[in-house]
Amino acid sequence: MRLVRYNYPLYRSPAVVSGGFSRTPWVGFESEIDRLFASALADLGTPATGARFPVDLYEDKGNTYVRAELPGLNRDAIQVEVADGTLTITATRKAQDGEQERADTFHRAINLSTEVQADKITAAYENGVLTVTLPKQEAVQPRKITIGVN
Repeated sequence: MRLVRYNYPLYRSPAVVSGGFSRTPWVGFESEIDRLFASALADLGTPATGARFPVDLYEDKGNTYVRAELPGLNRDAIQVEVADGTLTITATRKAQDGEQERADTFHRAINLSTEVQADKITAAYENGVLTVTLPKQEAVQPRKITIGVN
């Protein structure tokens, strides 16, 4: 999908009142709304930078999963690290430009909650997709309690 941004004309037409022109109270409001949308959506239409890659997060009862698509990379070029409550995924792609060798580095950092067992995190890379499994702590997982009869 391609986002096309419409640019409004820079001039504003004043309201016509019988016998002359008059400013309406809505002229300033319209320009203020234009400014608000221009600043809020400024980065929406720009393409993603080369230093980042998309990451999906999802969870089930026992685990939280981080899924990153890194096609065309070797397993040795991907590094997964956990430090200070942050999961960092770094990947390096080396390319040959004529006689020069170029290395592009991609990275993402994801803040982990305290509900994750950092010592039991696992990662698997298959068919260009990196899946990092973050096990939840036992206290956080829902537990079914049976009700006894007295």
